[in-house]
Amino acid sequence: MSSRKPFIVACIPAYNEEKTIAKVLLKTKKYVDKVIVCDDGSTDMTAEIAEALGAEVIRHEINMGKGAAIRSLFRKAREENADVIITLDADGQHDPDEIPILLNIMEQSGADIVVGSRFLTEEIAKKIPTYRYIGNRILTMVTSVEGILDTQSGFRIYSRRVIESIQPAEMGYAVDSEILYKASERGLKIVEVPVSVEYKVPKPSKKGPIFQALDVSLSMIKQLSIRHPLIFYGVPGFISLLIALISGLMLIHLFNLTRYFSLPLAMITIGFGILGAILCSTAVLLWILVSIIREMK
Repeated sequence: MSSRKPFIVACIPAYNEEKTIAKVLLKTKKYVDKVIVCDDGSTDMTAEIAEALGAEVIRHEINMGKGAAIRSLFRKAREENADVIITLDADGQHDPDEIPILLNIMEQSGADIVVGSRFLTEEIAKKIPTYRYIGNRILTMVTSVEGILDTQSGFRIYSRRVIESIQPAEMGYAVDSEILYKASERGLKIVEVPVSVEYKVPKPSKKGPIFQALDVSLSMIKQLSIRHPLIFYGVPGFISLLIALISGLMLIHLFNLTRYFSLPLAMITIGFGILGAILCSTAVLLWILVSIIREMK
């Protein structure tokens, strides 16, 4: 007896994409069993067009960010008992006709996440505007996970294990990196495959690349501080205490020799001493808290 055909759901976050959503949906529907669109506070006809074309639409009353849209889509996919989730952008950047390629790679490799990468081939990378290429490469270096070259790609396929075990928490663009981080921590297999990309499409004005870079970078700093508190807070805390100790010894030595009390050295000693104590205590408290949460999970 043949195994049950997997229930494949396409999850599309969308914000003011009325010019492109129809084409994306019509092409995507050929390869999936259901399409769910999260209309993230659009002020145009994005939601109405999606519904008219047979997609189920989740509405956010205000624009909450890509991460919030992905979280809503993951939650809905779990409710639908999806076996596989496909995420892609609604702006026409990704080609839905490449969905079978990603599905085949998942089946052949047994991967839990297949990432459609823009950087695996030079031919594809040349199509990316220079400022976006440089920005994405820098972000990828900052947010590197298991050697994945395109951590910011939104064209992905997720297995049921990912759907059930990962609930994104980031509100903004950092959600793509966050999912990879969490998948890596859980020992889930991640594979990258080259896909085409198209930037010459009509797009409404959105938050620029600088905002996106700051959003992702700050989020990754937060993620690192939570995942490795002893290193993130403990090392700077130890260095601060060491500076306070050296400064304090110099202050005492100078006073013994000259009877002169150096106010600058005293301020350095007190300032770095307080900073070091705060950082070290934060490191220990966060480490204990994270350890307890992990044990509860």
